This record gives sequence, C-alpha cells and structure tokens, in this order.
Amino acid sequence: MQDCIAVVTGGASGLGEATVRNLAGNGARAAIFDLQVERGEALAKELGDRVIFVTTDITSEESTQAAIDATVAHFGGINVAVNCAGVADAGKILSKKGPLNLGHFNKVIQVNLVGTVNIIRLAAEQMVKNDPSGDGEKGVVVNTASAAAFDGQIGQVAYSASKAGVAGMTLPIARECANYGIRVMTIAPGLFNTPMLAALPEPVRESLGKMVPFPPRLGEPAEYAQLVQHIIENPMLNGEVIRLDGAIRMAAK
Repeated sequence: MQDCIAVVTGGASGLGEATVRNLAGNGARAAIFDLQVERGEALAKELGDRVIFVTTDITSEESTQAAIDATVAHFGGINVAVNCAGVADAGKILSKKGPLNLGHFNKVIQVNLVGTVNIIRLAAEQMVKNDPSGDGEKGVVVNTASAAAFDGQIGQVAYSASKAGVAGMTLPIARECANYGIRVMTIAPGLFNTPMLAALPEPVRESLGKMVPFPPRLGEPAEYAQLVQHIIENPMLNGEVIRLDGAIRMAAK
C-alpha cells in the first residue's frame, strides 16, 4: 500500500471517501476526483500531503485528462485507479408520467459506465509507463458495479444497465490489460450506508438492512475499502466481479 499512487473517483464521499481514508492511512498517496469541491478539498486538507483534490467530471475527456495530468505532475505517476463515482435515477419503462425519460437514462449510463471506461483508459495509459513489480505488475484497477447488475429492481433499469455494463466489461478489459501488466477487478456492493441511502428515513434504512441475510444490516463504506485494499495486495485477483452484499438477492420491488 505504501507504494500506491491512486486516483479515486467519487472520492469525496461514500465508498470513495472510505477508500481514500484507507489508502492514506496505510501510507499510500491518493488523488480525489470529484465534483463535490467543498467536501473534496476538506478531505484532502484533513488527510494531509498524501492526498490532493482535483475537480473532475469523469464524463468529460478533457476534464478527466487534466485530472490525470495533474495527479502525475504532483505524485510522479499512477498505479491504482478506483472507480467509485456513480449516480442513481429511478425510472420505469412506463409510468404515470409516460415512457422512460431517455435523458435521465443517458445520464446514468454516462456517469456510471462511460465515466468508468474513461478513467480506465486514461489511467492505463499512465500505468504502462511504470516499472514492473516482481510479477511484472504495473497497475491495478478496481471498478464498482452493484448487486443491481444481477438482480435489479423495478425502476432500476438505468442503474442496473450501467452496473451490468461495468460487470460485463471486467473480464475483456482484464484480458487485454494482462498484456500490459495491469489487473482489473470489480466489486459489486449490496446495500451500503452511503449518501445514496442517507436521504431515506431511518426506519426505511433499518428495514433495508434487515433484508440482508447476514449480517442483517447495511454495509459500511470501510468494509468496501478493506476489500479494495485486499485486491491491491493480492496479485492473483484479476478479471473477476466480487459481490460484497451479505448474500442479499434483491426482490422485484
């Protein structure tokens, strides 16, 4: 971990923030890529000179390239990329408002799927320049899918499609990046205590937690960050999607 120079999208809150905290706490250096300027700057200031914040729109080629360049200029390279940025916009194919809003659908796809690809391609371009480890490793990519990729609920058509795309592209990207000495993994969290659920009333949050077979609670972002750390440290983890969900299988609604 002490050799890591990581970029973490969505790093100002939720799963990304926990990942940044864990990286910095274990001696790594990290760049927070996020649009939440106030939160991102405050977190970077709190964690000290091992962490920087870069305002980044991962759906923009120009913004993301500038963020990558800023990270390389500051830390001297990149060897880990963790994709945590994501949005959810519920919507049915048909509702009282009419057919599914394609603009809303496209936004979710652009952030969750296209944004993830954008980071991978630009981070990999930097990783191939790194000196290899004893195994020939030059970098690690960790993506975030969701349990919704496999058992999405009614109204999650956009979110499930975007996360299924992340899960589905994991193996082909890992196979290609094997030639470059870069491992590619994806974590598929279940119900986690993140800002996406924070707006819900506490009784609803408790009810959701009780849906998890074991442990019967919401997952904590720190538990996601622990798995990111293990993926970084275990060189045999490659090309796989790991469900981190307490064995939950979501009902239709």
